[in-house]
Formats: sequence, structure tokens, C-alpha cells
Amino acid sequence: MSEAAVAAPPKPRAPQSIDADRVVAKAARRLVPFLVTAFIVAYLDRVNIGFAALTMNGELGFTPEFFGWGAGVFFIGYCLFEAPSNYIMHRVGARIWIARIMVSWGLVSALTAFIWNEASFVILRLLLGVMEAGFAPGVILYLTYWIPAAQRARVLAGFLIAVPVSSAIGSPISGLILAAMDGVGGISGWRWLFLMEALPSILLGVVCFFYLPDGPQSANWLTSSEKTSLRAALDKDAGQDHGDHWRALKDMRVLLLGVAYFGIVIALYGLSFWLPQIIKSFGFGVIATSLLASLPYICAALAMWAWSRSSDRRRETVGHTALAGVIGAVGLACAAYAPTPLLSMIALSVAAVGAIAALPTFWSFATLALGSGDGVIGVAVINSIGNISGFAGPYLVGLIKGATGEFSDALLALALGPLVTALLLLRARRSANSKYPARGA
Repeated sequence: MSEAAVAAPPKPRAPQSIDADRVVAKAARRLVPFLVTAFIVAYLDRVNIGFAALTMNGELGFTPEFFGWGAGVFFIGYCLFEAPSNYIMHRVGARIWIARIMVSWGLVSALTAFIWNEASFVILRLLLGVMEAGFAPGVILYLTYWIPAAQRARVLAGFLIAVPVSSAIGSPISGLILAAMDGVGGISGWRWLFLMEALPSILLGVVCFFYLPDGPQSANWLTSSEKTSLRAALDKDAGQDHGDHWRALKDMRVLLLGVAYFGIVIALYGLSFWLPQIIKSFGFGVIATSLLASLPYICAALAMWAWSRSSDRRRETVGHTALAGVIGAVGLACAAYAPTPLLSMIALSVAAVGAIAALPTFWSFATLALGSGDGVIGVAVINSIGNISGFAGPYLVGLIKGATGEFSDALLALALGPLVTALLLLRARRSANSKYPARGA
């Protein structure tokens, strides 16, 4: 027998070592840009009513009180359908459900161009909330399928940065549409605004159906080794999935976090819906107003990114969220009585920085605290409770503005929200560990 015949068989190749952090980064690069783009158009469709109001209110005869109430009605439908939407997404998959959400809200947003009175405005705002319900909490839940807790704040910041970015780029675009399209085809500029800004939602919804995988196991751009590595990293900080997702409705942690989120969002939406009118009250025209309205959100986008990186680096979330809330409250309080438009814009920028920088660190803490089982419904319930302030904030500002003729007292009232958030989260830290588990532990 020859030497070749008796030679030992070749040793099996050692399995290739996979860097879990690089796999997470690869997933984030693939998913986050698309999700950010989708959230930009979602948020723009949600708050472009603030720019439409610059001319729509006069044309349709809406008072400040009615506009604040009608704009906030969006959040009644939104909050009622959030938890069921998240549950359905968890059952049928993100690809189908998020695509459905995007197409349907785009169609309703386009229909808003055809409102003619108070009733039609309220009905379509309510329906828009129902159609969009579940998008933001659904994506937050979806990202927990991919991103371990140790990297979650910065990845959530990458997604939630759509909030300030949509306002920063949407403000001048909305102003340009209002000014340039007014009267084209005999149609008011605010009607063109709704029609033109709804189209990207519909188109992206179609793209979503073909682009977004339901989870790591259905991602054909990950190797089997990368999928295994990612699953192992996620399992280290995943809570037990007990199957009873609806028990989160009785969880006091969910109630506490929902009220804390309410405090952040009341400041966020109080500003988003009324900032164009606040700036216009300084004496600026539509184009100047739209350009100035983008400045606070540019500052907020930069602050959000830096703040989330600090949170991940220090492996701490509660202190970062609470401090951001205090900064937001101080900004609103200073804006209430700023003696000049310049100082008022600086204070409003500080307020936007605080409210928006708190978002990713809050959600990083909340998703880690709830775990994978309670997070399915818990994230949606927290978002629902918080977004009730999307109704309360604009309506409160409208009531106070209608009663006093000024925005000062309204801004002071909004400042209480982020302060409540800070106090509640600092209390929560006594009963829960706010720090991330160490990597590899």
C-alpha cells in the first residue's frame, strides 16, 4: 500500500472566529439608514401640520384652541392601536406589517389635502394616527431583535435621529412648498404640502416589503456563523420570553416608564406643532420662519448623537436621560421669558437639545429593563402613554395661547414635563440597575 493510501485524513478546519461587534455593525449599516429614512417621512407627515397651519388656519377659520385640539387628535388613534399593532408585527413579521403601516399612513396624509372644515380635519387626523400606530415602537422592538444592549443606545440614536433631522430638513422644504406652490393649479400651498410630502411614505412602504428581513435568521446577507454569533450576543441580555406578552399591561414598570416618557414627549410635540407659529410671531415671513425653525433641530441632532455615544461608553442610561430632561426644562423656561427673538431662539434650541437627546437613552434603558418577553407589548404601551402628551401638549399650548394671546405661559407649562421625567427615572434607578451588563459577561 502506498504512502498516500495510508496518510492520515486532513484535519477539519477550525471554525472561523466571528467578532460579534462587527456583525452588529454590519446589521446596523444595512438596516438603520432605511429605517431612518422611513421615520423621517413618518415624522414629517405627523408634524407638517405645524407648517400647514401658517396659512391653513386662516383659510379654514381654525382658532388656536381648535387647531391645538385637532392636531393632537392624531395621538388618540395612535395610542389606542399601538399595542395591538406591535403584537401583530411580532406575529406576522416586520417586513409585511411595517410596509402596511407606511403605505396606509401615506394615503391618509395625502387625503388631508382635501379637508374643507373642522370635522374633516379631525376625522383625517384621527385616522392618520390609527394608520401610523405601531411604526415607531415596532421599529424599536425590531431593533432589539438585532442589537445587543451594550450597543443599543447609539443604534437607537441612529434611528431616532430622524426626529430632529426630519424637522431640520422638513422645515425649509415645507416653507418652500408653501411659498412656491401656493395657487398652482388653483390649489393652496398647504394642500400641495400634504400631497407632496405623502408620496415618499407610499413609495418607501413598497420598498420595505422587498428590503426588510423579519429578523437575523431571514437575512440572506448574514452568514450562518454571523447569525449564530449575533444570536449568542443577544441571548446574554435577553429576558425570558414567557409567552404571555399581554401581561405587560399590568406591569407597574411599564406604567412608570410610560409616565416618564410622557414628560419627554409633551415638550417634544409642544415644540414641534407650535414652533413655526412661535417664530412667525417674532415678525418673520414663511421662508425665514421655515429656515429658523430648522436650527433647534440641527443642534438637537448633533447633541443626540454625542449623548448616546456617551451613554454607551459609560454604560449608563438613567442619569443621561434625567440630565437631558433637566436641560430641556431649563430651555423651555428660559424661552418663556426671553427678552429678544435671538435669546428666545437660543433657549428654544436648548429645549430641543434636551428633549431629543433624552430619546435614545430612555429607550435603551426601557428595552433592557423589560427584556424580550415583556418588550413586545411593553414598548408599545410605554410609547402609547407617552404619546398621549402628543395630544395634551399641542392642545395645552393652544388653550393658553388662546386665553392669554402669548406663548410664554404655555412654554413654562411644557417645562414641567421633562422635570417629571428626570424625577421618575432617578427614582426608578433605585429599584433597577440602569447600567448595561458588561460585554462578554
